[in-house]
Amino acid sequence: MTDIPEFLLEPLVRAALNEDLTPWGDVTTRAVIPAGTQARAYLRSRGAGVVSGMQVAELAFRLIDARLTVTTHLAEGSACAKGDTLMEVSGDAQSILMAERVALNFAGRMCGIATLTAAFVAETKGTKARIACTRKTTPGLRLVEKAAVRHGGGANHRYGLGDAILIKDNHIAAAGGVAPVLAAVQATRSHMMRVEIEVDRLDQLEQVLAQGGADVVLLDNMDTQTLIRAVQMVAGRLVTEASGNMALPRIAEVATTGVDYISAGALTHSAPVLDLGLDFD
Repeated sequence: MTDIPEFLLEPLVRAALNEDLTPWGDVTTRAVIPAGTQARAYLRSRGAGVVSGMQVAELAFRLIDARLTVTTHLAEGSACAKGDTLMEVSGDAQSILMAERVALNFAGRMCGIATLTAAFVAETKGTKARIACTRKTTPGLRLVEKAAVRHGGGANHRYGLGDAILIKDNHIAAAGGVAPVLAAVQATRSHMMRVEIEVDRLDQLEQVLAQGGADVVLLDNMDTQTLIRAVQMVAGRLVTEASGNMALPRIAEVATTGVDYISAGALTHSAPVLDLGLDFD
């Protein structure tokens, strides 16, 4: 997996460390661990899952103390079993303890997202459907949460409002309908900018197909039979994306409808944290 440029990650990790260490630093560690004490610790999984967040966890340790030796044993995107060692850290004990919680918070959150994403992806086996995340991310953590989706085998939808044009139901309502909103987009869009439009009824889809101007159609909150009919109507002319209440038990059924993508906000807003622990020798 390609690492995220560190200069983008550093402000996130610094903010988390600042939150944890303000205002007086780690008063417990200073009180009970003599300065200069050396230690070795192991970041281990307490459950099965998919690894993510190792780059962020390592950065947390290095920002506290660049002299720490950090060795990652399982790469991002790897499967892990209960008891597996994901990372090893050695050096000043006070430094390791100061960074411990922030490193675990990031890694546990990202492993949880990667693990849930992998479960969604497994449900699409044998179909062309790909699982994608949404912008329903934790404020400030979108960069790492979308990376975790990729580590779990999923795809990223747009990162933010500037990536692509996504016309939602409220845009259609405010602009006066499907035809006016697509006409307005065609008059202003860059030739480099793709356009997706959301529909929740087949008559809206008919308007989109007749009007033209979209590259992707988001089929929102449709039941399975309606999704099948929508894919038949599109007949390969647009990329199709199913969205809305895409819970894990339904994914296999939706994937068989022939849609190209299934987007699920649950990947990031509802993923349980994978339980990780840092154990000292």
